[in-house]
Amino acid sequence: MTFATHATDAVLVDAHVHVFKRDMPLVPNPRHSPDYSFTVEQLLDTMDRHGVHYAVIAAASPWGDYNDYVIESLGKSPRLRGTVITAPSVERVVLDHMHAAGIRGVRLPFIGMKDLPDLDSWDYRKFLRRLVDLDWHVHVHIEGPRLPAVLPALERSGVKIVIDHIGRPDPVAGTRCEGFQAMLQSVRKGRTWVKMSGAYRLGANARECAQALYREVDVDRLMWASDCPFVGAESSMTYEAAITWLEETIADPADRRRIFGANALRFYFS
Repeated sequence: MTFATHATDAVLVDAHVHVFKRDMPLVPNPRHSPDYSFTVEQLLDTMDRHGVHYAVIAAASPWGDYNDYVIESLGKSPRLRGTVITAPSVERVVLDHMHAAGIRGVRLPFIGMKDLPDLDSWDYRKFLRRLVDLDWHVHVHIEGPRLPAVLPALERSGVKIVIDHIGRPDPVAGTRCEGFQAMLQSVRKGRTWVKMSGAYRLGANARECAQALYREVDVDRLMWASDCPFVGAESSMTYEAAITWLEETIADPADRRRIFGANALRFYFS
């Protein structure tokens, strides 16, 4: 059963997908190294088969700041927006060109990083101010217990914050984790959103954490995403399962419609 069958009156937006080609250059020691391609044409076909109107192509850490294919892909359809990974030294003129191509934010791929950057340094303060001036966001990919190490500086900068994958809650502590609580507090301050995505990567308490998040914050701060094409879990995860997971997690149909599309449409496409 497809998404379109469940919500024909809703605009459906997938807020976090990836595209790549097999021959793209990988960073040294990548977290994943796919031996296949998932092209923008395949993405658009997947969207069409599941009734998804729009999608956001998220920069992915295996390719670092090689953003070329993400940017190229945005030119294939007005149904797409994207994010990039870039050094904080990037100049405003480069960001302006990216904005014209459909880029709307920067991913901070901090997961697995031994030493986190100093977000209060001059380089980062300047960088984050440029993102504020463009009305972009940062989306943070980091282990949940380490969220308290990065959220305060990002909040001080004034940049919009999106937290990937339900904040990657600790698989044991779950909602009791200091990072989960820091995420709740950040969302309540009004400039932070959370992607309801990646549950298949997060362990048995993912649904409990997602439901706790939903109960505790404004539903307009939550955005569904599939994380397609499920790198590293291709044999066990499907697009249909990503849809079904949210349907089974959020009982209220009106709130599901907002999480499934209305919130991300306003955030990325307005």
